[in-house]
Amino acid sequence: MKKLITMALIAVLGLSTYAQERKERPRKHQGNPMEKFTPEQRNELMLKKMTLELDLNASQQKEMSKVIAEQSAKREAFMKNHKEKTEKPSSDEMFQMKSKMLDEQIAMNGKMKKILSPEQFKKWDETKKQRHQEMKNHGHHMMKKDMRKKDAQPKE
Repeated sequence: MKKLITMALIAVLGLSTYAQERKERPRKHQGNPMEKFTPEQRNELMLKKMTLELDLNASQQKEMSKVIAEQSAKREAFMKNHKEKTEKPSSDEMFQMKSKMLDEQIAMNGKMKKILSPEQFKKWDETKKQRHQEMKNHGHHMMKKDMRKKDAQPKE
């Protein structure tokens, strides 16, 4: 009788630990799909997308191509530099990074005003703000999702 109870207990414990194991399901989107393309391909796709959204003429496309290539090169350099650093930036370094980023955004707005018509600039600015809001909401949603995962995990 004791052997039967012991075997049943072992079987129940084995099944319960097996049931608790969760395997990560493969995700539909692994990272950013744009990472699969070369920088030139990404630039070309971005230019075509902007051409469709803003109805750019040939000379505007030529100018935007230069701006996109310049922005892409800066972004690649920043990402490479960012990945190499292991320690967290100091508050002064963080201030410098944010200040530089804002200066570049101001310069970008100036370039866009020169290239685009007032209507196109307004549409570009609205689209930029909308994408920023979507990214902000998506990030907030992801943080909530992470918090729910942490709350659901049993504490040891």
